Amino acid sequence: MKLSRLAQGLLLSLSLAAGTASLAQVRFSINVGPPAPIYEPVPALQQGFVWAPGYWAWNHDQHIWIRGRSVMQRTGYRWEPDRWEQRGNSYYRQPGSWARDNAARQPQTQKFQKAKKPHAMSPPRGPWDEQPGKGPRP
Repeated sequence: MKLSRLAQGLLLSLSLAAGTASLAQVRFSINVGPPAPIYEPVPALQQGFVWAPGYWAWNHDQHIWIRGRSVMQRTGYRWEPDRWEQRGNSYYRQPGSWARDNAARQPQTQKFQKAKKPHAMSPPRGPWDEQPGKGPRP
């Protein structure tokens, strides 16, 4: 009985350790630069979506094209597409992500004008007064 609990605890510990290790991000570099991007026409997008353009990904020993896709828009952010960065003789892929859009986030400041002094007003006109060139006012 005691041995089976020990085995269960050990098995649980190993599975938890393996589960957290699988969430780790793997970074690697390659010495082959990606080909030129492929032009994809941007389709009509549903409101609230933005276009994430396609990119070259590395698959075993070659680059493969990943088609563009629509992603749900985040207010105050802009989509930074996937890209390859060259550092020395190696290339590193930077996955697409959301970046704060400071231009969209800054509140619009309203400029208030000083209240103008009222001009000397003429007394109200009655319906019997005539406007020049228009005849009697109704």
